[in-house]
Amino acid sequence: MAQTSGTPFIGRGSELARLTDVLDRARYGTPRAVLVSGDAGVGKTRVLTEAAAHATRTDMTVLTGHCVDLGDVGLPYLPFTEILGMLAADERFAAAFAAHPAVGRLLGTDTGTGTGTGTGTGTPDGTTDTGSRLRLFDGVAALLAAVTDITPLLLVLEDLHWADQSSRDLLRFLLSRGLLQNAAPGAPAHRLAVFASYRADDLHRRHPLRPLLAELVRLPSVDRLELRPMADSEVARLVRALRAEALSDTTVRRIVERAEGNAFYAEELLAALPGDVDPAAPAMPSGLADVLLIRVEQLSDTAQQVLRTAAVAGRRVEHRLLHDAVQLPQDALESALREAVGRQLLVPGEDGTYSFRHALTREAVYADLLPGERVRLHGTFAGLLTGQARSAERAHHSRESHDLADALTASLEAADHAQVLGAPAEELRHLEAVLELWSTVDPAARPPTCGPVTLTLRASAAAAHAGDAHRAVSLTRAALARAGSDADSELAARVRYTLAGNLIRVDSTKAAYTYSSEALAMIPAEPPSHTWVWAAATHVMAARYMGHDEDAQRVARQALRTAEELRLPDAQADLIISLVGLDGGNRRTPRGRERLRRARDLARHAGNVSVEMRALFNLAIGCYESGALDDCLTWLSEGLERAGRSGLLSSPYALELRYLQSLILYTLGRWDECARAAAADAERLPPAGGFATGPALYVALARGEQGAVERARALLTGPFDWMASLVAGIVLTDAAALRGDAEGAVAAMRESLATLSDGSGNERPDIGVRLAALALSAVADAAVRLRRGGDEAGALRWAATASELVEVARSTAAKGEDGTRQGPEGLAWLARAEAEWLRARPETDGAARERAVAAWETAVNAFDYGDPYELARSRRRFAEALLAADRREEAAVQAGAARDTADRLGAVPLREEVDALIRRGRLAGSPSAADRIAALTARESDVLRLLARGRTNRQIGEELFISGKTASVHVSNILAKLGAAGRTEAVAIAYREGLIEPEPTASA
Repeated sequence: MAQTSGTPFIGRGSELARLTDVLDRARYGTPRAVLVSGDAGVGKTRVLTEAAAHATRTDMTVLTGHCVDLGDVGLPYLPFTEILGMLAADERFAAAFAAHPAVGRLLGTDTGTGTGTGTGTGTPDGTTDTGSRLRLFDGVAALLAAVTDITPLLLVLEDLHWADQSSRDLLRFLLSRGLLQNAAPGAPAHRLAVFASYRADDLHRRHPLRPLLAELVRLPSVDRLELRPMADSEVARLVRALRAEALSDTTVRRIVERAEGNAFYAEELLAALPGDVDPAAPAMPSGLADVLLIRVEQLSDTAQQVLRTAAVAGRRVEHRLLHDAVQLPQDALESALREAVGRQLLVPGEDGTYSFRHALTREAVYADLLPGERVRLHGTFAGLLTGQARSAERAHHSRESHDLADALTASLEAADHAQVLGAPAEELRHLEAVLELWSTVDPAARPPTCGPVTLTLRASAAAAHAGDAHRAVSLTRAALARAGSDADSELAARVRYTLAGNLIRVDSTKAAYTYSSEALAMIPAEPPSHTWVWAAATHVMAARYMGHDEDAQRVARQALRTAEELRLPDAQADLIISLVGLDGGNRRTPRGRERLRRARDLARHAGNVSVEMRALFNLAIGCYESGALDDCLTWLSEGLERAGRSGLLSSPYALELRYLQSLILYTLGRWDECARAAAADAERLPPAGGFATGPALYVALARGEQGAVERARALLTGPFDWMASLVAGIVLTDAAALRGDAEGAVAAMRESLATLSDGSGNERPDIGVRLAALALSAVADAAVRLRRGGDEAGALRWAATASELVEVARSTAAKGEDGTRQGPEGLAWLARAEAEWLRARPETDGAARERAVAAWETAVNAFDYGDPYELARSRRRFAEALLAADRREEAAVQAGAARDTADRLGAVPLREEVDALIRRGRLAGSPSAADRIAALTARESDVLRLLARGRTNRQIGEELFISGKTASVHVSNILAKLGAAGRTEAVAIAYREGLIEPEPTASA
C-alpha cells in the first residue's frame, strides 16, 4: 500500500471502523468484500492504507493490485497478476501454487496447451478458448482459498475504474462464487477480506464498471462504502495539522472553501502557498492542475525531468525502466527521486517501483509536456519494452510516438496474449487497432502470417464473444468486402457462414440464409472438412428460421454424420439441437428434452459454452411451452449460472434466458420479484439487451404505472431487434386495448406482426395468437358499446374485424413458427380470442349467451395452467357472461376470485373494472355502489347522465322537462351523495364506480 507517513489521519473514523470490523470478522472465518467509492482525491487510498496497516498489525497478509489507465488499451488481469506475483515470491505459498498450475498463465510460467488458436471452441475462426478461461478462473479462486488456509488474507484492488474487462470478469467470478460464501460443513472457513476502490466521478452512465457494481452489490457478502467529502471542520483540522507554523483563519478558510471537502485538494492548496502564507499574497491557481504544476515547478530541473519521464510511463514505473528512459547517472537519478519523494509527489514501492501519489498529479504533469517531448519519451519507452512480454504497453507507446509499424506489431502481439488469457474484449480492441493501422503501414513492415481478411474475421469472433453482436456483423461485412473475388473457396466460405451466424444473432434471417447458402455452395461436402460442418450447421439454423425445413433437415442429417466421423462433439451438439427444433414440438416432449440433454453434455465435454447454452435455452423454452414452469426455472438457473461462470451474461442465449426467467416470474404472478430483477438488470444489460426486462413492462402496464408505453416505444429505437419488437408489440397492443382504443389496438397488432414477420421470414410468429386476443378485447368492447347505443352498422363493422383477427389466432395456433399446434399458453390465448370473437358478434339466437358462457369457461380453464393475471382477466369476462345468462351466484364467485387476484398482484385497473362489474350486477356477497355511495334516484341518474354530456342546468331542465332550478337541486343532491366537490369530479366518480357507462364512439 502507498504510505502516507507524516500526514495525520483526520476524519473517516466511522469508515475506517467499518473496514476494520470486516477485517476482524474475516480473520475468524467470515469473509466479506467492500467496494470503496469516492471522488478523486477524497481519501480512498488513505483509508485503505490505514485499514491495511490494521490488517498487518493483526497478522493478516495484505496483497495489493493496481489498475492502470492506458486509454483504450488494457492489460488483461493486471491487478491479479500483481497480486499473484507477490504470492509467488512468498515461500509459504509454494505448495499452493504447485497445486494450482493454471494460474501460472498470468505469471508466464504455465506450459499448458493454450496456443491462442481457439481450439476447443468448435469453430475455425480463432475464437477464445472459453474452457481454458474457466480453468484459469477456477485456479485463481482455488489458490486464494488455499492461501486463506495458511494465513488470513486481505486483497486490495485499487482504481477499479481503470480495470480491464478481463479483470472485471475475474473479480465477478471470485466474489460471486464460493470465496465469500460460508464454507461447506467440516471445511475450513475462508479467512478473506476484499477491498476494492474506484472513482465515483469517473463512472459516466455507460462506464463498463457500472453494470459490474450493480451486480456485485446485490451479493449478500458484498458491501459498499462511499467516501463523501469531508466536513469543513475536518478539513480545517487537517490543514492546521499539516503546517507546523500557525496559519491565519483567513488562509485556512480560503483553503477549506476551495478544497470542498477533498483532503487531497486541501493538501495541494496548502503546499502551493507562498512561503510567508500571507493571505494578501498573489492568488493561488484556479485549477487543481495549476496547483499540482506549481509544486512540480518547485523541484530542481533534474527532478522535473525525471517526473515528466515517469508521467509518460504511467501511474507507476519500475526503477530500472525509469533509469534506462531518463538516461541519467545513477547518483543523479537517485537524488532527483529522493527530491520527488520528499515532496510527496512520488511514493516508493517495496517492489522497486515509484508511483505518483495521486493519479491527478501524473495527469497534470503529462498534460504539461510539449508535443515533441511527449512523442520522444513515448518512443523511448516503446524501444525499451521491445522484446519484453509487455506488448500492450509497447503498442500504446508506439502509437503515441507515431511509430505505426511497431504499434501494429505490438498490437497484434497484445491481441494474441489477450486471446490466450481469455480476454475477448481486450483482444477485440487490439485487433481493431491492428486493422486501423494496417493500411498506414508499409507492406514490408506488416506481419507475413496473416492478412486483413483473417484478422477481421478474428475480430468479429472476439466481438461476438464479448457480446457486441452488431459490431460482429459490421466486422464480418468488412471481412467480406476485403476478401473480394480473390479469396480461396475455404476462406470465402468461412467469411460467409460467419456473417450468416452473426446476422442470425441480430435477427436478419433473410440475409443470413443468403450468405449461408453461398457458403455451402463454395466448399464441397467431400472430402469431409471441419469448415464444411460448421458452414452446414449455420445454414441449418438459417434455413429453419426461413421455414425451409426440408432443406434444413437434409443438410443437418448429412452434417451430423460428418461431424460424428470427424469427432466434433460440439458440432454434433449444435446439429442435434437444430434437428430437435425441426422435429415439430419435439422440445416439449420427454424424448426431445432427452436429446437436448445429450447435446448439452456433448457441448460441455467439448468446452463450447455457447452451444451448451443454446441447449439449455431450448430445454427451458420446451418446458415453458409445455406448461412445466418449475422445470423451466430449473433449466434457467443452470443456464444463467453457466453464463455467469463463463463471462457470457451478455451473449445472445444468456439474454434470452434472462428474458424467459423474467417472463416466468411475471406469468407466475411473482410481480415484485420481476420488477426488482428488471431494476437490477437495467444498468448491466448491453444496449441490445433491453428486451430481457420486457416482462417488467407487462407488470407496469397491468398496474397502471405511468411510462410503460414510452419505455416500450424506446425499445424500438436503434437497430432492429426481434425480441425488443415482440415486447413492444405486446405492450402497445395491450395498452391501446386497456384505454378502449380499438383502432389503436388493431393497428399496433398488425404493425407488430408485420415487423416480426419481416424480421424472421416467418409469416406466423407464435406471438400472433396473443396479439390477436389482446386486440380482440378492444374490438369486442367497441362492438358491444355501439350495439348498446343503437349503432348496429358500426357494431357489425367491428364484428367483421373481429372475424379477421380470430382467424389470425386460429391459423397461428394451428401452425406456428415450428409448424405445429401451440402449447398450453398459445391454446389459452386462442380460447380467449374465440371468446372475445363471440362477444363481438350479435346475438343471433337464444343460445348465444350460453355459448358465450361456455367460451369464457374454456378460457378460464385454459389459463389455469399457471398465469394468474390472465386467468383473472378471463374470470372477469366469464362473470359478465354468467351475469348476462342470469347465473348470478356463479358470476359472484368468478368476480370475487378475479378481484382477489387483482388485489394481490396490485393490478389496479383490473380491480376497478371488476369492482364496477360487481356493483352494476349487484352480485351477492360483493360490495355494491349502494354500500359506499348513497343510492341515486331514477331522476338523479338521468341528471347524472346529462352531466356527463356536459349539459348546463338549463339544458338539463329542457331535456327532462323540468325547470332549471329543479335541475340545480338534483345536481346539488348528486354532488352530496357522491362526495364530489364539483360537476367534473362527480362525473369522474360516476364513471369509476360504474354508475354510468361511457358514451358510444363513432363506428369504425
